[in-house]
Amino acid sequence: MAIYSLRELNYTNIMSKEIVQIFDTTLRDGEQVPGCKLDREQKLVIAERLDELGVNIIEAGFPISSPGDFKSVESIAKLVKNATVCGLTRAVKKDIEVAAEALKYARKPRIHTGIGTSDSHIKHKFNSNRDAIIERAVEAVSYAKKFVEDVEFYAEDAGRTDNEFLARVCEAVVKAGATVLNIPDTTGYCLPEEYGAKIKYLKDHVKHIDRAVLSCHCHNDLGLATANSIAGVMNGARQIECTINGIGERAGNTSLEEVVMIMRQHPSLNLDTTINSRLLYDTSQMVSRKMGMVVQPNKAIVGANAFAHSSGIHQDGVIKNRETYEIIDPADVGVTESSIVLTARSGRAALAYRAKIVGYELTKTQLDEVYQEFLYFADSKKEVVDEDIHEIVAKSKIAL
Repeated sequence: MAIYSLRELNYTNIMSKEIVQIFDTTLRDGEQVPGCKLDREQKLVIAERLDELGVNIIEAGFPISSPGDFKSVESIAKLVKNATVCGLTRAVKKDIEVAAEALKYARKPRIHTGIGTSDSHIKHKFNSNRDAIIERAVEAVSYAKKFVEDVEFYAEDAGRTDNEFLARVCEAVVKAGATVLNIPDTTGYCLPEEYGAKIKYLKDHVKHIDRAVLSCHCHNDLGLATANSIAGVMNGARQIECTINGIGERAGNTSLEEVVMIMRQHPSLNLDTTINSRLLYDTSQMVSRKMGMVVQPNKAIVGANAFAHSSGIHQDGVIKNRETYEIIDPADVGVTESSIVLTARSGRAALAYRAKIVGYELTKTQLDEVYQEFLYFADSKKEVVDEDIHEIVAKSKIAL
């Protein structure tokens, strides 16, 4: 297990907090995004970084889906030193056999198998019935246990599955040996209160639930993936399935960096992770480059504007005390510093701050004169950069 100092992990009471396992599926669910196909070498680089980051479980791929994916999972299983390496399967014996073969070199292998449990999936996808679905779920878990001890079961479309039936499914697979119960909001439909209540229902109604870890796997179709995952852990789940930058099919998955920092910024939750948050920004950039997916500028935690300020009132506050408008120290997520961006909305404090950086110590009178010239200049540009400041000062004709 990788060892990080308390300073690196950015928390001081780790022994008193419950650890939420971080299950990263960037290399599986994240790669299902059109145009984001990775080759094996790229996957290995990302997997090695995820292991260094402190991820607990890396879902390396879906081994039976293609020979290339099998080889990638096998290579990742050989490479990863600390994290559990997981392979996805359907509730099909051949899938499970192939996943077991791909994972045979892993220090800590996990097979992730499952089946759809909502009435919609049972009727339209499987043309089946509830009892038959439970039977198939139990068979899949029991068969996977022949190969590995650590078996995670997913109840696909659990978000739209009746809670009583979902509890029956979970109880049956726990009895069969499942060590983790994945409760996916596959379509991103649930409200946070609803998803949290679903997790609590399972905690309260599934016999021997203490033998398994409840896991949140949420999608972002309504922009609620992160909120639902946090609602899940607040109600007893102890694993979150997520991706770097929230990349994933359709509108994406729960964002790893968001859930990690939410738990870290809210000590009252008494929850934390083993993630080294100072690697978050660099990891985000790495995944963005290799997948060819630009991170939206206003993305929480790792977006280009996450610590950028262009409003004069905000800039003045941040210059006086960073915590006035920032709840996270940029350094805690690997960002060098906050950005004071000069625009037509910026005030004198921001101009004086940036002018000082490029060599101008302006008096109040000088600043007033330079500021008038700055406003004319800023109205014609989206952003005023350092080079522009020299031209603005020269045009103001102040005595220096």
